[in-house]
Amino acid sequence: MNKPELLLTPTRVSDIVPLIDAGADAFVIGEQKFGLRLAGEFSREEVKEVVTLAHESGKKVYVAMNALFHNEKVEELGEYLTFLQSVNVDAVVFGDPAVLMAAREYAPDMKLHWNTETTATNWYTCNYWGRKGAKRAVLARELNMDSIVEIKENAEVEIEVQVHGMTCMFQSKRNLIGNYFEYQGKELAVEENKLENTMFLFDKERDNKYPIFEDQNGTHIMSPNDICIIDELAEMVDAGIDSFKIDGILKSSEYLVEVTQKYREAIDLCVKNREEYEDKKDSYLEEIEQIQPKNRPLDTGFFFKETVY
Repeated sequence: MNKPELLLTPTRVSDIVPLIDAGADAFVIGEQKFGLRLAGEFSREEVKEVVTLAHESGKKVYVAMNALFHNEKVEELGEYLTFLQSVNVDAVVFGDPAVLMAAREYAPDMKLHWNTETTATNWYTCNYWGRKGAKRAVLARELNMDSIVEIKENAEVEIEVQVHGMTCMFQSKRNLIGNYFEYQGKELAVEENKLENTMFLFDKERDNKYPIFEDQNGTHIMSPNDICIIDELAEMVDAGIDSFKIDGILKSSEYLVEVTQKYREAIDLCVKNREEYEDKKDSYLEEIEQIQPKNRPLDTGFFFKETVY
């Protein structure tokens, strides 16, 4: 039986070794100017360092280039791809076809993962991008389990699914919060995913807090809950899903390590000893609930709902 890759989005270079020790197989990192909603900012020197650390342990590094690019950024794609190829990055995550076109010219051997966040909702589209050169499709977060399994059954590419963490509900290319404070005559630093500066929208009726932050890609409003399906992995393992992603955005390093350890054990048991996994899966969920921030309840996202689009 295929064992899914356990993919993490670390917040800093110092996360890498602890996450490897906890059981991570691969990492998504990058720079804000190229990558969308990154858990942390990684300079070129830091990308090189992460690749070295990961490859020493037989792990992989993917660099996010899935932002929306305007003309002034397009000219920078080739040079950045050349750099990533020179340091032996394992794959580039892209959404904009401009990245694919630049990769063909500047890094023709680079593996590509297609991720537009929202439009990977059927296997025809996944295979379309596969035939254009992508080796993996990152599925939309608003799909239910039946849709995910059906896509995998018909996919010609690897399939990646987020199994833990928050999801984005809204994005604007404008710095809405920063512009509002500037209008009031106040200063507001670009958020850059700093945990201590996190802002929220508060829904009094539902008692929900929606994390909101700004980076170079604009304003992002995130879900009030965290996905957690550590107790519902079996169907996707049986379907052969290639990669399970834990999103580390707005999470502490300590939290990520603990969650990674739980998912590593759960995935291994699910593959090797299904009966023991079934016996222990409720306890995994309970243990994660104990370390979960009070304002971040867990749920199963859209995995058991009607697909919403």
